[in-house]
Amino acid sequence: MPPRITPPDWLVRTLRPQRAPTPWPAVARASVALALPLAAGLATNHVTYGALAAMGGLSGVIGDTADAYRMRILNIAVPQLFGAVGITLGSAVFGQGWPAVAVVTAVALISGMISTIGAVASVSGLLLLLNCVVGAGLPMPGAWWLAPLLMTGGGLLVLLLALLAWPLRAGAPERAAVAATYRSVANLLEAAATDDLAYAETRIAVTQSLNQSYDLILARRALAHGRNPELVRLMSELNAVTPIVEAAPAAHQCGIPLPPSVPAAVRHLADTIAAARPDDVGTLGLPEPDGPASRAVDHALRHAAEVASRRGDPDFTYVTDADSDDRLGRPAALRVRARRAARNVLLSATSWRYGLRLALCIGLAQALVSIVPVPRSYWVALTITFVMKPDFGSVFSRAVLRALGTAAGLVLAAAVLSQVPIGWWDVPVMMLLAPLIPALTPRGYGFQTAAITPVILLLSDILNHQGTALLWPRLLDSLMGCAIALVAGYLLWPESWHTRIGDRLADAVADAADYVECAFGPAGAADPAVRARMRRRLYRDLSVVRAEFQRALTEPPPTGKRAAAWWPLVVAVERIVDATTAARVRVRHGFPPPSPTEVTHVVGQLRELADGLRSSVVLWEVRADFGAAGAQDGVLEHVRQEVAAARAIGVAEGP
Repeated sequence: MPPRITPPDWLVRTLRPQRAPTPWPAVARASVALALPLAAGLATNHVTYGALAAMGGLSGVIGDTADAYRMRILNIAVPQLFGAVGITLGSAVFGQGWPAVAVVTAVALISGMISTIGAVASVSGLLLLLNCVVGAGLPMPGAWWLAPLLMTGGGLLVLLLALLAWPLRAGAPERAAVAATYRSVANLLEAAATDDLAYAETRIAVTQSLNQSYDLILARRALAHGRNPELVRLMSELNAVTPIVEAAPAAHQCGIPLPPSVPAAVRHLADTIAAARPDDVGTLGLPEPDGPASRAVDHALRHAAEVASRRGDPDFTYVTDADSDDRLGRPAALRVRARRAARNVLLSATSWRYGLRLALCIGLAQALVSIVPVPRSYWVALTITFVMKPDFGSVFSRAVLRALGTAAGLVLAAAVLSQVPIGWWDVPVMMLLAPLIPALTPRGYGFQTAAITPVILLLSDILNHQGTALLWPRLLDSLMGCAIALVAGYLLWPESWHTRIGDRLADAVADAADYVECAFGPAGAADPAVRARMRRRLYRDLSVVRAEFQRALTEPPPTGKRAAAWWPLVVAVERIVDATTAARVRVRHGFPPPSPTEVTHVVGQLRELADGLRSSVVLWEVRADFGAAGAQDGVLEHVRQEVAAARAIGVAEGP
């Protein structure tokens, strides 16, 4: 019997669709935002203007990912301004040969560098480069200012549709996010007595929910003027859940299930927060605690109930915004933050590295299409722009998914272009195609590409009237762009994997050492807020490391193989943080604290592991000797065991 042929793991991970709910409001907005400009253009006999506005609407649909209304303003409006600059610069050098190559390459460098600042800057850099490429490769109708105005107007139409419900639902997304965090914490308490894998997965969900909630509320504070009582209360309710999260590892170590009334009480608090009914908190009906872990959970839960019922004072103990300049978590002045971001972009090696990689790929693409006649040549650079986004996933996997998604989208586009005549029939067809973009985007990049491709080709056909003749150039240009990105943006930078992941993991291990030192030193004992902020930052950083590893797992050997070998160490560091938190809870509830010698020993072992990771390319080069120190039944025994397990991974994964 011949051996069974199975696809490699990295390919399976790359092609596996992600589970995510369908954003129905965004689906409805996409249908209206892309079809309405076409209808307006047809009604006024300016169909090309309508197509340009629909292109701007497409960029708005892609950026329509935020829940909070103020975040939607940032996610959609700010990138549209950068897109207007991009289309203006591109149109200015249209048809000018090598000057156009130089301008687009310079824009690519700037786009890549600002993309490393954050999510909004990333989308802004994306639209800056995308529109510059379109302007340099496609003649724009009318005066120089008309195309930027039309495309920006199309994007702002998406924003207008997104803000229609703001007067009725102001603050609802933030309340829903905080309530969702409470529900995830309830799941964590239920999983406290389960196996380590189930508990770890639930804790990861809690970290993600906390990150999202803090991001939404703190971003809204950045746009609020003066003291906003609603934001103060939401921040206080979110901070109040932190002691419950800290008590969960102690309950997990005990291995004894908590009474069902405990997670039920947390869900009850979530319902009252989501409905904004503090008077409904009432009595929680909690059982009498019977141990240090259950006492910690009981104390934290009663404190959260006081805050949710608004009987207690607002709780600002655990504010975790890195940019706070007061104890209410109010972000620093935008001027200061802008200067800090600019300094980071100009001085960051990561920023320059990515900017140069993107500029190299775009420059090669523009030079190639200037020498070799390629129809619709701007699609080559557009493909590279999407594939090379650093925060969107692995370059290799995105190139594979881009090629496959384009091929799948062309099948649907062929049916549309061959059967639908240009004119009013384009409007209902667009109303059916546009919703596929927000519906399929959460499933993965390949699905998003398959949804965007027929929309782009339909708009291109309206502008150029080439019908199915657009299909082959689209596929050819996409394959060329993917090839350039793979060679110049991936294969020529073999050290990028270790720079992106190995160094970040080493930093996380070093931060874990600082956390152990803070938790059991004079500073941690005197100021629990310092300890809480450090733990939250550490969990946030670990979630970023975990996301980077999951991206690396989709890459072929040797990168994917190295990521798979290092993956257990990521889990081990998370367990060290959990064990440290649990030990601190035990000390707070009467257990004898560890000796300074024992703390110093554990901290030293972690820092030595961090140094080994920074100097290692493969995992088995990490030194893993772990001497005995401290009382074997002391409060740090679980921490010592987790540190020993983390260091032993280096030996276990040897050649």
